[in-house]
Formats: sequence, C-alpha cells, structure tokens
Amino acid sequence: MTNHTDEQWMRRALQIARNGELTAHPNPMVGAVIVHDDRILGEGWHHQAGEPHAEVMAVRSVRPEDLALLHEATIYVTLEPCAHYGRTPPCAEMLVRQGLRRAVVGCVDPFSKVGGRGIAMMQEGGIEVSVGILREECLDLVSHFLCFQLLRRPFITLKWAASTDGYIDRLRHSYDDGPAARFSTPLSAIHVHHLRAAHQAILVGRRTFELDRPRLNVRAYGGRNPLRCVLGSVGEEALNAGFQAYADVDALLDSLRRDNIQSLLVEGGAATLQTFIERDLWDEAWEEQSPVMLGDGVAAPQMPAAFTPELETHFGAQFRHWKSPVRRLHYVDFK
Repeated sequence: MTNHTDEQWMRRALQIARNGELTAHPNPMVGAVIVHDDRILGEGWHHQAGEPHAEVMAVRSVRPEDLALLHEATIYVTLEPCAHYGRTPPCAEMLVRQGLRRAVVGCVDPFSKVGGRGIAMMQEGGIEVSVGILREECLDLVSHFLCFQLLRRPFITLKWAASTDGYIDRLRHSYDDGPAARFSTPLSAIHVHHLRAAHQAILVGRRTFELDRPRLNVRAYGGRNPLRCVLGSVGEEALNAGFQAYADVDALLDSLRRDNIQSLLVEGGAATLQTFIERDLWDEAWEEQSPVMLGDGVAAPQMPAAFTPELETHFGAQFRHWKSPVRRLHYVDFK
C-alpha cells in the first residue's frame, strides 16, 4: 500500500476513535480499522475502561464470511496495541492469533506496561508492522493520557472570554455588584461546555467562586459533569455546593494525580489563569473573542508573545487557540 492509502485509513481510525471522547477516560481514545483491498472489513473504538479495546471491537465487527480475509488484511490502529493482561487480554496477542498480515500503528504507547512491547509481540508473531503514520494527529488524540503518563500531571487547558478591548470582566468588588459581563452566546456556549465535558476536572479561583457562584456543568452539551474545584480558602459554602477546595496549585495537582484525574480545565479569573501561564502549567489555551466593548475592567490574561495562536470558529464564535510547545517537545522526544 502507498503512504497515501495508509493515511486515508488512519484518518478513518482517528475519526471513529473520537466516539469515545466522553467515555473512554481514564483510558485513551483509540480507533481501529481493518482493511482488505480497499474495503473495510471491520472497525471499532474503545468505549470505556473495562470494556474491549478498539482492536477487539474491530475484529468482532467482521462478518463471518469475511473472517478468512484477515490473513491478507491490514489493521490501522491509532495507538500501539497493548501487550499486557489488565482488565482485558493483550490486543497484540489477539491480532497475532487472528493472523492479520499487517498492522499500521499511529503512535507508540508510553504506558510502562506497553511501551513498544505490543509492536514487538506482533512482529515476533509474523505481522508486518509500520509505525508513525499520522503520528502527530494520533498523539493529539491521546494528549490527556500522554501528559499524565509522561509529565505525571493532568493535561491542563486554560479558557477565558475577552471583550474586543481586552477585558474579561467589568470591575466588581462583591457578589452584590451584579453578574459578570456576558461574552458567550447560547451557541458559543456549546463549544465551551464541550471542553468541560472533555475534561475530568474544572477549576476556578476563590474570587470567581465568591463573585459568580458558577455552576461549571455541561448543561449546553452532553456527557458527565467534571469534578468542580476551587483554589483557595472558601469555607463551608463551596463544600456544600459540591466543590473540592485546594490551598494552592501544587496541592490541587497532587490530589488530581492521586485520584487519576488526567485532565483539568481552568476557567478561573485573570489571576488564577495567569498563575498557570507563568508557571508553564498549561497545554492548551482558548480565548473566546467577543465583539462586546467594555471600556474598562479586568484585563485578560497575557500569553507569552513567543506562542502564536491559531484562529478558529466554533458555532459562529471566534476563538484564539494556543498549543504549548513545551508539551509538544515532550511528546516528540518520546520514542
């Protein structure tokens, strides 16, 4: 097969892998497609922890009359098949047993119990293996999992909305000063709540909690509500509202790590967001750009000038989107 054909089918594997975006964690999203003579024999994705992996789902979807073709088929899988016994048996061993002719793997799994062993197991079993097709896209797909495995902390996404003149809120001193300036629309809120649904935890600072009493749920999108966290001393009120309170950023990250929380969305005020930026504790950042003019207020966080954002449109709203090159270097260096 040509590289163009390999990329075509790997893109399909990436596409179906995202079906597990809201349910697969703490496992990574993975997609698999089995192809014979440019025809899909089977495909699958990982639904949630404890259930069969993408490769198993793909094999199970093959029609009985096509099973004999597996010996001449190629499986495209976004992440290296596992080689250990966990909640499920090793997928690499299963593929050898099924007699697949070839396996195309998007990226190597950094998990200590896999880390190249799945590839070696397939090769030793007679499967021809190619690694690295659409590697960057496959790494992005499992970025939350990778960050947790390689950097030993949750994947951190920063999010805020800003007026045209660069403010994230009007000046307020207490809850009695009224609600925050509103920048999001019902449509742009869908993208924001999608981000919430795709993260396991969400954070605001003490001042944002006291001024806004935020709900931080996914009412504009499907999926599970993230664990709600607040930074600083807020007393019984936050705890009674279902929030987890943390004294500082280090205590927060230590607790999330222990609880196997692999992703954190920070929606706090300017001071909280700037703390994460200055400590290089971020992997992605989103700024919703509103046409509203405030004239004065709380200045928006400042991203380092060396980082250039991409401009994106989601549900009619304009966003600036940064990706941390610090995170990228760690992933590129991983073999």
